[in-house]
Amino acid sequence: MLNHAVDRKRCASCEHWSGWRQPGNEPGTVIIESETSEGLCLGGGWDNSERRARSACGHWRIWEALNQTPP
Repeated sequence: MLNHAVDRKRCASCEHWSGWRQPGNEPGTVIIESETSEGLCLGGGWDNSERRARSACGHWRIWEALNQTPP
C-alpha cells in the first residue's frame, strides 16, 4: 500500500477515478495499492478510459471522501 499526496492532483485522488483507494491516515493523502493501480475514469477528461492512479489530466476534481472531516 502507498500513501499518495492529494495536492499532486492525480487520478488516485480524483472524483472521476474508479480504482481501489481509501482516504489516508494523514490529512491530504489517499492510499492506493501500488503505483500501477488502474481504474476507469467515469465522467472526467478520459471518460471510460483505463487510467493509472498516478495519471494526471486537466479535469481533476477532489474525491468527495477526502473532503469529509473525520469523526
